[in-house]
Amino acid sequence: MDPLSQGTVGAAFAQSTASKNNILKIGIIGFLAGLAPDLDVLIQSSTDPILFLEYHRQFSHSLFFIPFGSMIVALIIFPLVKKSMSFKTIYIASFLGYATHGLLDACTSYGTLLFWPFSNERITWNNISIVDPLFTIPVLILVGVAIKTKKRIYSFFSIGWVIFYLSLGFVQYERALSAANDLAESRGHNPERLTLKPSFGNLILWKSIYQNEKTFYVDAIRTVQSSIVCSGESIEIFNYQQHLPGLDKKSQQAKDVERFRWFSQDYLGFDKGKKLVTDVRYSMLPNQIEPMWGLIINDQLNNKDHAIWWTGRDLDQRKWNLFIGMLRGKECQK
Repeated sequence: MDPLSQGTVGAAFAQSTASKNNILKIGIIGFLAGLAPDLDVLIQSSTDPILFLEYHRQFSHSLFFIPFGSMIVALIIFPLVKKSMSFKTIYIASFLGYATHGLLDACTSYGTLLFWPFSNERITWNNISIVDPLFTIPVLILVGVAIKTKKRIYSFFSIGWVIFYLSLGFVQYERALSAANDLAESRGHNPERLTLKPSFGNLILWKSIYQNEKTFYVDAIRTVQSSIVCSGESIEIFNYQQHLPGLDKKSQQAKDVERFRWFSQDYLGFDKGKKLVTDVRYSMLPNQIEPMWGLIINDQLNNKDHAIWWTGRDLDQRKWNLFIGMLRGKECQK
């Protein structure tokens, strides 16, 4: 999730162990520990543009790395506050803050290697958006009230909100899943794979992607009291022979495509105009296939050259109006 959410949730859990006199300091430690795993974004390469995809949400987010990551945070912080807190107190706060990070990230659709080094599977529970103010703001307010009043009961209230909201996300996921299956059935399709993810900042409007034969179908599903569908677009599944027949399978670009396939959980499409291998899971609008990122392929390059990493995240007024319209249920059908 976004850094503010990660830090705030880390602070809430750390504060649950604080005393009246150190609730502010413990909250700060938890906040910093909640942010720490994302330092893996510093692992980048000027020659390998997608190296960061392999290392972001990797070892630093693993459940097995939590004790070690927490220790590193505690060792850095201890010299600054050793006159007022023991190392044990600092480590416990760091542990609780750090431990929330990978689990919270796994609730999103990006993918988190929770079980590294024993598994390279990207865990995605898809029950919350990467950014969701309705989740974060109440937690932030309750953490602030706990600090102001020096009463950690408010920290427990914030933890309760975290659990409630994430649980609500699972409920909404199941409702959207039922609607997505009904939609596919109405089209005479039998989905080989189906993925759902909440759209930006809410648990009402979901993006549905399912595979039928050689095509991905992308739609938006709005679920409140009942579920309605905002019909979307479709795209052919990426295929080397069809889309990049001239690309040497032993080239670095082909290897990059396979690395990207792992990252995108094999939801690869292809934009013929841009010669762009895309991640179909992500688009600015939940019923469209216009990509947010991908790999530009040039089969005339040297076999040692990397593919080019491309991003396109423009949200103009027209797209914003369409998003708000779908969120309100306009242009959607029961």
